[in-house]
Amino acid sequence: MEGTTADEFALLTCAEMARADAAAIAAGTPSERLMEAAGAAVAHEIQRRFAPRPVVVLCGPGNNGGDGFVAARHLAGAGWPVRVALLGKTQTLAGDAALNAGRWKDGTAPVSPTALDGAGVVIDALFGAGLTRPLTGAALETVRAIGTRGLPCIAVDVPSGVAGDSGAVLGDAPHCAATVTFFRKKPGHLLLPGRGRCGDVVVADIGIPPEALMQIGLAAHENAPALWRARFPWPSLESHKYSRGHAVIVGGRRMTGAARLAARGALRVGAGLVTVAAESPAIPIYAMEMAGILTAPIDSPSAFAALLDDKRRNAVLVGPGNGVEMTTQMRTLAALAAGKACVLDADAISVFADDPKQLFRAIRSPVLLTPHEGEFARLFKVAGDKLARTRAAARESGATVLLKGADTVIAAPDGRAAINANAPPDLATAGAGDVLAGFAIGLMAQGLSPFDAACAAAWLHGEAAAAVGPGLIAEDLPENLPPVLRRLKAGIG
Repeated sequence: MEGTTADEFALLTCAEMARADAAAIAAGTPSERLMEAAGAAVAHEIQRRFAPRPVVVLCGPGNNGGDGFVAARHLAGAGWPVRVALLGKTQTLAGDAALNAGRWKDGTAPVSPTALDGAGVVIDALFGAGLTRPLTGAALETVRAIGTRGLPCIAVDVPSGVAGDSGAVLGDAPHCAATVTFFRKKPGHLLLPGRGRCGDVVVADIGIPPEALMQIGLAAHENAPALWRARFPWPSLESHKYSRGHAVIVGGRRMTGAARLAARGALRVGAGLVTVAAESPAIPIYAMEMAGILTAPIDSPSAFAALLDDKRRNAVLVGPGNGVEMTTQMRTLAALAAGKACVLDADAISVFADDPKQLFRAIRSPVLLTPHEGEFARLFKVAGDKLARTRAAARESGATVLLKGADTVIAAPDGRAAINANAPPDLATAGAGDVLAGFAIGLMAQGLSPFDAACAAAWLHGEAAAAVGPGLIAEDLPENLPPVLRRLKAGIG
């Protein structure tokens, strides 16, 4: 929305969050005050969501548990019936957690499934985002009992069992109605499967100054217009169709639907001209798609080279419906050799499975790769969570990489990354990825960098899908883009 900045969408790893805490303390905010504000924020969220009811607070042995003791005290002070269950003994607590356990005067029970008896809502303050090993023992049994009993749960920082940096679920984790985190979100709030356990993520201000971000060197953000809105290619009074870019989309002989969807997406997102280039027998099919789409026959390598020789044709999409065949590989390499901005999707990725480095060596111009997980695995043999894998792929290939999914990750070769979180489940439908590729090439034709184009395309894709909702088919996405663009231009979203 209007006035938001990219820093507000920064994602902090656990180590970066520790540095932000340290910066706040060094600037004069006592750690005790940070914990007090964190626990008060959790209590406030409970009061905002629920009518008064019995609360069970599950406290762990670290600072997450300390936040839980503060929340318990605030709720009890407001007249709510509160019980606290502690994993371990109060004598082993240290620092601010020990201080706040001492301020809780109503005793504790051991963490166990029976501690949940009579609960109307549970606060999960067992473990924070830095958990590195699976839940076991009483913690695991109790977390599972929350789900078995269908108890509403509010997590402190992250649901216990979710790794804050990766979104991995270690052993198990509760399915929470909401998660209250502090200062900024972490990657694990957006990456699957952890995202599915968080519920609504509420970011609470606990007194860490925004200037703390300056000491961290941010590289990852939640995708939002604040990241790229200032560079979005809105037309001016002087604009004309040639100044808005000319996208070439390579169409397949048989699977014509993919390129047709991409072409419609590229036009809707603002490309001045769109040409579908295909072999002659398929041209009538593409010519019938939309009056505004141009067509060009490419029955030979020389015909394709001649098409690319026109400098006004400044962006090329290869892959959707093209077939995993030598012709697709040759056209991909030709587009890259011509120095055009390129989006490579689907078959233009899979066709290099036997020799990915051939593709990587050819990448010299602005390039965006848009694989799904299967296509990604054909090119990249990298390990780690989705964010780490996408970053590694971008470094290796020299291209911006958009790894699709409900938690789409976009990474540039320089390490910048964004996680897209607005895609509804309805996008799991044939052709949706082709429209996404069309949005991206349309934006690159208008001059956006691959990273900005990927971020903008992914966000617009999700918003258009959300506008349709259940019953969505891929054809709906371009047609529902104009209202999304109007809201974007007005600063709404």
